[in-house]
Amino acid sequence: MGLDCTYCGCDVEAHDPVYVEERVEGAREQTGQFCNYGCLSAHVEAEELATGTVCNLE
Repeated sequence: MGLDCTYCGCDVEAHDPVYVEERVEGAREQTGQFCNYGCLSAHVEAEELATGTVCNLE
């Protein structure tokens, strides 16, 4: 049994998966898995995860 895509629910192992990690208390933890970059991009847009964010370009 594979991992379900965070966005669409399909088995990510049947595709070209992308895994997302975040730093939590100094350690990296997996926080999502996606079929491909298309599902990752759609998830970011649907959840408005880029709204109000900016890189520090000093």
